[in-house]
Amino acid sequence: MPHSATTDHSAPVLEELIAALGEKIITEPELLSSNAHDRSYHRWESPLSLVQATSTDDVSTALRICHKHQTPVVPRGSGTGLEGGANTSTGSICLDLSRMTKITTIAADDLYATAEAGVMKSQLNAALKNHGLHFAAGPGVDASVGGMAATSASGTTAVHYGTLKENTLALTVVLADGTVITTGSTTKKSSSGYDLTHLFVGSEGTLGVITEVTLRLHPLPKAAKVGVWSLPSLEAAVQLVLASLRASLPLARVELLDEITIEALQKYNGYTAAVTETLMIEFVGNAPEVQTNYAQFAELAAAYDAAEYAATTDPAESARIWQARHDALPAAVALVPGSRPLATDVCVPVSQLPRCILDTKADLEATGLLAPIVGHVGDGNFHLAILLPPDDPAAWTKATQLSQRLVDRALACGGTCTGEHGVGIGKVASMAQEHASALAVMRAIKDSLDPSGIMNPGKVLAAPVS
Repeated sequence: MPHSATTDHSAPVLEELIAALGEKIITEPELLSSNAHDRSYHRWESPLSLVQATSTDDVSTALRICHKHQTPVVPRGSGTGLEGGANTSTGSICLDLSRMTKITTIAADDLYATAEAGVMKSQLNAALKNHGLHFAAGPGVDASVGGMAATSASGTTAVHYGTLKENTLALTVVLADGTVITTGSTTKKSSSGYDLTHLFVGSEGTLGVITEVTLRLHPLPKAAKVGVWSLPSLEAAVQLVLASLRASLPLARVELLDEITIEALQKYNGYTAAVTETLMIEFVGNAPEVQTNYAQFAELAAAYDAAEYAATTDPAESARIWQARHDALPAAVALVPGSRPLATDVCVPVSQLPRCILDTKADLEATGLLAPIVGHVGDGNFHLAILLPPDDPAAWTKATQLSQRLVDRALACGGTCTGEHGVGIGKVASMAQEHASALAVMRAIKDSLDPSGIMNPGKVLAAPVS
């Protein structure tokens, strides 16, 4: 929800920022508005100014000045978040890192690369292709490496390659007062010191601003096979995945799309598949092992009345299948013109996934809301896109209540309120609910690194009671 604010060009912080960074300080209302929010439905307000940083030094200068004036700072990458983590407020400074686009190191033999925060995943992988390497982690939507690290993002490949936490080796971080530190190393292992790297990964800009990321790389697979399988029920689909994991099948990707999602994709981009509960799977490796693993999956699938709709080893056709999966959110939104999605993001132990999904489906049907379900079911993470029609406060109330019941359900079976989207604004209360016993420790860390509370305030942790 936007809210316009008049830019105060006389503000001392703004005068000092302009004096130090010149044309990198933007105050045009349209640019402020377009950079003030992510893809979520959460509230935002236009910031005081936009800092278009092009280096770690720029970030350090901006933070030093904002710290001096106790001015809130909201870091921003590509703005693809879904929980309001990059949403600004009146009087804040939006620190735009999208122009920090240098890939500084590709160490092919040591399987790592170092890139500035604004480098997009697609840009990094294009540079790595000639080295026979790729950066495999992260979401299907193209996102910046700094933003992905800040939220500990993941996506369809997490079951095989892990999240950003498992794929981040080292960082350059600017602290609240402008101090620049480096964390981690490029060695295979280290027992040296506190693990600051993984303190900042997932901290969403509330402890410092990530300006460079050193990432773990993987060789491009020699072969891959993708299959689309139709199943008679959600329970059968999830049980098939569990059986595959118990059989130690090395699934590179395994994605659940419910019947509503398949129907939405047909209307949105002409995707053709049976309109039923669906699994998209992928195996990677050398050609013989890929074929063997796929054949073993097919044997298991028969026990769950699964039918193979499509299978391919052709890279172009595989890309089309995965693009359909990545289009699931916009396809869902298109089902209700003018709607906004409330995207849920719980993750539970895989053994608890069948019951959690089935209970959620029953809960959803009782509300009368429309909410397609997709999931990275190999790691227990699934999403509802609860569609909020325009000017329908009753639907909004039902949706928020449904989302809270889903969080309660996930936590009750040992899960988490967010598997990959982050906390941002939307999950602050749920985060406190999940981490009640550790919240004081988190607050102590926050207060130590950001005593003035200027770093992305209102995100991740609730404001302290005065």
